[in-house]
Amino acid sequence: MSLQWTAVATFLYAEVFFVLLLCIPFISPKRWNKIFKSRLIQTIALYGNTYFMVAMAILVFLLIDAFREVRKYSVTEKVDLTNNPTAIEHIHMKLFRAQRNEYIAGFALLLCLLLRRLATLLSQQATLMASNEAFKKQAEGASNAAKKYMEDNELLQEKLRDAGIDVPEAGKKGAGVQEENKTLKEEVKTLKEELDTTKKALQKSDSDVRAMKKQAENLTVEYDRLLDEHSKLLASSDKKSD
Repeated sequence: MSLQWTAVATFLYAEVFFVLLLCIPFISPKRWNKIFKSRLIQTIALYGNTYFMVAMAILVFLLIDAFREVRKYSVTEKVDLTNNPTAIEHIHMKLFRAQRNEYIAGFALLLCLLLRRLATLLSQQATLMASNEAFKKQAEGASNAAKKYMEDNELLQEKLRDAGIDVPEAGKKGAGVQEENKTLKEEVKTLKEELDTTKKALQKSDSDVRAMKKQAENLTVEYDRLLDEHSKLLASSDKKSD
């Protein structure tokens, strides 16, 4: 394997490791969000988009080169080489290497996109979870404040009645209190609606993350299968050479 393909294969192994690391279930999105917002990751992220685009361009170029090599050595059916078995073995070896490089470049390109998407979804999920908790606390605080205000209002009315002071009936001087209570109830209702919206968005984000994790696991299984086939083909190639 040449130097550039060794580097691409190493990059692919690193991508597989990071995908599996992001798929670990007991590390919460909040923890990943803290890691993503750490000083070291933020320093790397300053030029992250540039690095990503350069890596994508290199992988696309190598993938195109691998396609060209596969087409170049796919001539065994078009050219009669029955009288030259050495040439047939040589072409088959070159074709196998080209196909191997094609798989390596393709999987590296796909996992690169997958890693970026997984990191984005985990950050969004952590943000939605934080917003959900904030809305929940805000709604609970508004509801408790409204209940406390209504209890204080009722207690004040009872004290006024005990003191022999006429309490204005609802609809007259107490209209302002009713309007304020109504405003508080509307605010609580609005906060509950926002909380429901945030919960739905969080559920959608969870579904996306689970789908991406499942896709990453499927890609890892497929890559392991291709590695096994690669080992078998190498073994058979060595036997033929012997």
